[in-house]
Amino acid sequence: MPYTPILATLGFVLSPDRQEVLLVHRNARPQDPAYGKYNGLGGKLEPHEDVVAGMRREILEESGLTALQLHLRGTISWPGFGREGEDWFGFIFLITEWTGSPHTANGEGELHWVPIQKILRQELPMWPGDRYFLPLVFDADPRPFHGVMPYRGGQVLSWSFSR
Repeated sequence: MPYTPILATLGFVLSPDRQEVLLVHRNARPQDPAYGKYNGLGGKLEPHEDVVAGMRREILEESGLTALQLHLRGTISWPGFGREGEDWFGFIFLITEWTGSPHTANGEGELHWVPIQKILRQELPMWPGDRYFLPLVFDADPRPFHGVMPYRGGQVLSWSFSR
């Protein structure tokens, strides 16, 4: 059977001093599978757009910011990640230059500037697998990573990646 995952983007907008990242605290809808978690910005790709256009659209929709400089940090295949066990494939971006003023909230929850070190020390409720790949998003290695992180029942089964 061919692998036909849902294609998505996930972006991490850096503050001008590059010490903080804009995250959404998903606290707007109690039925949200990510309720209470902090996450980057992003979502599903539309059929007519490339991954960069999709990331720019999601950043604008979710934060009100126009992304000017995007860096592909990696890709992740998430077999079984969806609510009904759907497979997802994500393109992970770091947004280092943008214009506008960020919203304080969106339909998923409140937006917050969070110190990167707080994320790396795992001081926030996030998806279980974030602790594996977020250090790669924020490290100084210019090479993109490409990972596989199978999920079952909302839990990470394993993690591997290549550069």
